[in-house]
Amino acid sequence: MNEKFELREIFNVEPSVIYKAWLDSGLHSKMTGGEAHCSCVPGDSFSAWDAYISGKNLELLEDHKIVQSWRTTEFSEKDADSILSISLKKISEGTELILEHSKIPEGQTQYKQGWLDHYFAPMKEFFENNNKT
Repeated sequence: MNEKFELREIFNVEPSVIYKAWLDSGLHSKMTGGEAHCSCVPGDSFSAWDAYISGKNLELLEDHKIVQSWRTTEFSEKDADSILSISLKKISEGTELILEHSKIPEGQTQYKQGWLDHYFAPMKEFFENNNKT
C-alpha cells in the first residue's frame, strides 16, 4: 500500500508570491536553498534540491493550485511517481498552503518531515526576509 499525508501551513505572503516562487527556477532555489530547474508550463519537467527531486507539472491553476508528479532519487526504478498537490488559499494572514502528497512508495515515510524541514521552514524565512504582502 502506498503512503500519503497532508500538511497545512500559513505563509505571510499572497498566494501569487508562493505560486511564482514554486515554479521559477531562481526563486525556488533561493526559497529552499537547493538548486532547482522549474517551469510554469503544464507538461514540463522540473527538478529541485540539486536534482534529488524530479517530476512533471500535471495541472497548474495560476495562484491557486499546483499538481506535479514527484519522485526522489530514493525511489526505485520500478516505483511509480508519487503525486504532489499544492492548494493555495488567500486568508487574512496571507496564504494557507495545503500540501497533499500521495502514491508514495510503501515505507518511505521520511518525506512528511522533509517537507517541514526542507521546504516549509526555509520558505517561512525566505518570505519573511524577501517579500511583503
